[in-house]
Amino acid sequence: TKQPAMTAPAMAAKLKDLEATNAVEEFVDEVAHLTRSQVAAILGNVLVVFPAALGLSLLMAHLVGHPPLDAIHALQTLDALSLLGPSVLFAAFTGVLLFASSILGGWAENWFVLRRMDSAIRYNPRITKALGEKRALRWSDFLRQNISGFTSNIALGFMLGLTPAIAGFFGLGLEVRHVTLSSGQIAVGSATLGLDVLHMTAFWWAIAMLPFNGAINVLVSFYLAFRTALRAHNVSGKERSRIYAGILHRLRTRPLSFFKP
Repeated sequence: TKQPAMTAPAMAAKLKDLEATNAVEEFVDEVAHLTRSQVAAILGNVLVVFPAALGLSLLMAHLVGHPPLDAIHALQTLDALSLLGPSVLFAAFTGVLLFASSILGGWAENWFVLRRMDSAIRYNPRITKALGEKRALRWSDFLRQNISGFTSNIALGFMLGLTPAIAGFFGLGLEVRHVTLSSGQIAVGSATLGLDVLHMTAFWWAIAMLPFNGAINVLVSFYLAFRTALRAHNVSGKERSRIYAGILHRLRTRPLSFFKP
């Protein structure tokens, strides 16, 4: 559910020659492809995390004698995730963190390539002696392909975990609303409250927030990546209008192309 580190460069690559005949159409295609991948990621995350968190909570209750949350904190969790509260604003802020993690991932990959770290791993005498030449080669190729993903995910984990604590230290009621974390929290709270949770309005308002949570997470981070791509190529206001018109036209004529594989 994060924007990959290459989202902005992928869009920027399609903006190199907007004077070409099909340039805008190709860019809209790229936006549709990226949107579909994010929708698939959200569905995959939620459909796995919710039952997994629910099952682990029930297992803990069976083994230890009590679920991870007591009833009071379970109700507080559901209330905090409600669509009626400030969760929409928190989801938008989380989108900024998602974009920031992708920037850090891109920076780490650039540093890795600039410093030729893959060559260092492959040919360093101490490393090759410890790992062997074939394994050192596999490690260098693996890190070259995945360093941005590792960095993005680790950075995002720290930001999602530390931002509320740091904001609370300064008296700011700032929280994060990541769609995957929210679905897991709802599942853990539901395990505590049992089947009675199905009769609680707080539960259904929290469930109603999930599609908005995912959409806002992706839209905010995607928009920031899009703006980065526009600035990278100094796209003029007239050309931006063409792009916006192309995206709106695609939404009107082929809306499923943004969702259906």
